[in-house]
Amino acid sequence: MILMAGLGNPGAKYQNNRHNIGFMAIEAIHRRHRFSPWRQRFQGLTAEGTIGTQKVLLLVPGTYMNESGRAVGEAMRFFKIALGEVIVFHDELDLPPAKLRVKTGGGNAGHNGLRSITAQCGNDYRRVRMGIGHPGDKALVHAYVLNDFAKAETPWVEDLCGACADHAELLGAGDDPGFQNRIHLAMEGRGWGDVKRVGEKDAPKP
Repeated sequence: MILMAGLGNPGAKYQNNRHNIGFMAIEAIHRRHRFSPWRQRFQGLTAEGTIGTQKVLLLVPGTYMNESGRAVGEAMRFFKIALGEVIVFHDELDLPPAKLRVKTGGGNAGHNGLRSITAQCGNDYRRVRMGIGHPGDKALVHAYVLNDFAKAETPWVEDLCGACADHAELLGAGDDPGFQNRIHLAMEGRGWGDVKRVGEKDAPKP
């Protein structure tokens, strides 16, 4: 079994926050692949289903972001899921909006959800890094990630999450480069090749 977990904060207050794009991706996968209804366990919400030939457990932690590792760890231990079969969807400040990269292990870049998972479970899990852009000043990061996506951002957010759902079978099969490439092509095809962060202006021409 593979565990696909999305990171975010629970509750309606945070539902559309940039920090919750991981939740949004998991919800899109749940809808697209007709998983079982959500049920409460492992300090969060889970659903079981099949993507391609792989059995998959979806997890949306009900802890706050800083304690995400508790929920992920409980699910891993219960189903005896290896760390390499854990896939975490999360927001990534260091990628431009609408970009996506997949990597295994590495640093946590100040992301408290990743830090919690690493502390509870180990570091070498797979990360689907969903770009939201950086506000340009470290002092602005907290407010930026805990603000809702602007109305103008909603179309690319929905397309990115939809593309993750469309091509999730590649992730399940362990083809991370193939998944990443399909997402890139899908987003380019929808016109999201060069998305500016809200409020960001084009660099002045020389």
